[in-house]
Amino acid sequence: MTNSLSMHSKLSLIAAFWVAQFAALHAQTPVAATTKLDVVYKTTEEGPLKLDLHYPAASKDGARLPLVLFTHGGGWVTGDKTIERGVRLMGLKALNAQGFCVASADYRLCTNGSGITVCDCVTDAKDALRFLAKNAARFSLDAERVFTWGDSAGGHLAQMLLLSPPESFPGGPTLEDAKYRLIAGVSWYGPCDFENIDLFTPPGGKGVGDRFATRIIQAGVDEKAKLAAYREVSPVTYLRSTSPPLLMMQGDQDPTIPVHHARHMKERGDAVKAPVEVFIVDNSGHNWREVGGALRPTLDEIMTKTAAFMKTHLERVLPSPSR
Repeated sequence: MTNSLSMHSKLSLIAAFWVAQFAALHAQTPVAATTKLDVVYKTTEEGPLKLDLHYPAASKDGARLPLVLFTHGGGWVTGDKTIERGVRLMGLKALNAQGFCVASADYRLCTNGSGITVCDCVTDAKDALRFLAKNAARFSLDAERVFTWGDSAGGHLAQMLLLSPPESFPGGPTLEDAKYRLIAGVSWYGPCDFENIDLFTPPGGKGVGDRFATRIIQAGVDEKAKLAAYREVSPVTYLRSTSPPLLMMQGDQDPTIPVHHARHMKERGDAVKAPVEVFIVDNSGHNWREVGGALRPTLDEIMTKTAAFMKTHLERVLPSPSR
């Protein structure tokens, strides 16, 4: 009898130990609770388009979080929504630390022979935002507190999302009635004006020509239609005194999207009293790569500025409880 009780006690202790280990493992592994991957936001003839959601680790159950939609770079011809390394991951972590949920969306790409243009990329990015706004409750998001962020071609898309009217670039019919409020946006080395080709000439360099024509228009388009297409996808076209605040962050040695774009956007913004801020990084090429010296400001300071810009404008529309 004593041996039987002893064996029963031992088995109970072993079972309790493994239950405790299982609970501890799940308590210490927040990935499933803080990330939602491969959410389909719309289906096109080319296939489904997906997005990922990255939540702050300390987010409370039921809390509606401010949203940052990230659009990736790659010249509108390559790249995807994945954020797992490098400067994008640094930016993501900085924004999560400030309480933002970051969504990263795929969009159709302007590959050779696809018939897809930059206009389609804008439409897809808008539909990603529309989908998130319509499903805000499902994903614990606040559609009244929406921000945009992107790098390179994605920086261009972030500007377009922020500045063009919400109803422009209509896409999926089930998403067209989505309601949301854009608060501010950040563009990392994104182009702002395709009509002004000189902006693509690197500092001290020679003219590079119209590099992105085949991604904006189809072959055989006349000059009038070409100009209209260029203006349609140029963020500078949409600057107004009522535009949400935009931060243009650019490297002074960037040969891909030269620093002229940030300065041009600032000049055009000032002309119409639009709130455009410029942040120039010395010794920086594309993707915040060092050129001829250490970055000034540093990478950490770039991330801090990115998150602080959005946090500042968030607090202006939603005063903290202490105020």
